[in-house]
Amino acid sequence: MKKLRVLALMHPQLVPPDSLEGFSEKDINVWKTEFDVVSHLRGCGHEVRPLGVQYELTPVREAVESFQPHVVFNLLEEFHGEAVFDHNVVSYLELLRVRYTGCNPRGMILSRGKALSKKLCAYHRIRVPDFAVFPMGRKVRRPSHLTYPLIVKSLIEHASVGIAKASIVDSDEKLAERVRFVHERIGTDAIAEQFIDGREIYVSVIGNERLVAFPAFELVAEKRGADEPLIATARAKHDIEYQERHGIDIRPAELTPELAAEAAHISKRIYRILELTGYARLDFRLDAKGHLYFLEANANPEIAEKEEFASSARHAGLAYPELLERILRFGLRQKA
Repeated sequence: MKKLRVLALMHPQLVPPDSLEGFSEKDINVWKTEFDVVSHLRGCGHEVRPLGVQYELTPVREAVESFQPHVVFNLLEEFHGEAVFDHNVVSYLELLRVRYTGCNPRGMILSRGKALSKKLCAYHRIRVPDFAVFPMGRKVRRPSHLTYPLIVKSLIEHASVGIAKASIVDSDEKLAERVRFVHERIGTDAIAEQFIDGREIYVSVIGNERLVAFPAFELVAEKRGADEPLIATARAKHDIEYQERHGIDIRPAELTPELAAEAAHISKRIYRILELTGYARLDFRLDAKGHLYFLEANANPEIAEKEEFASSARHAGLAYPELLERILRFGLRQKA
């Protein structure tokens, strides 16, 4: 691949140093993704310019005009403090006629809403949990078809924001309490969905038109109690000490060849239904009967070298630098 000028968009507080020397593991964990992407792309010979973006789009335009990047590597997860504004930055890049990595604005919108994405998939006969949406400012009334246990989440936030053991509820009183928590503490509408007791499965997909699904990975908690449900809480995903204490890991899923093929096939179908591009991670629950339930799609998921997306690609024989270069190639081919 020819050497490229790459403008890497990220949040200002996550612009990484040039070296890891002198930083603790806790420090590094904050900006590990940004460091991994920037350092490995530079190692591949590309000229990479990190740019912190938070409240203004003017710096993006100025950097595009002065640096003239071949492609923008998009590492933003929100803009102006709002997760739902992430697609607007990508739309702005399209208006500037500059290529970018990751998902297009339409795919980001369709996958952001957990209810909308489930409705679209259910229409295409993909199995999803029963669910109901509880908007802010309205009284919590559980529909009669929605039976306990339920898990309550933010309607639009990803990365397990607001998810804890208390998110699983088994009564109308607890449902109302947890919905109120989402409304007041997270500041978004809430969704309550049927809790599927079983395994948590992740499938990573890459591509624009021709898609590749990497081997499925799963969340495991080796020190979990026999009656303790397995859920991907915020602490389980992001707290290193908590992960070590509870034996939490994400590793290759042990699936039958038939189930592995089904997971890959369904993931590609969902990817196309939601009009995703670039790369994404699809989250499922696998029940005791071997049924996969689609939970949500994560456009532009965590891309750090040791996280599940890159680990899944490596398990398929694709080294991390090659993965980043492939993401760049898909960005260069992105159609507005």
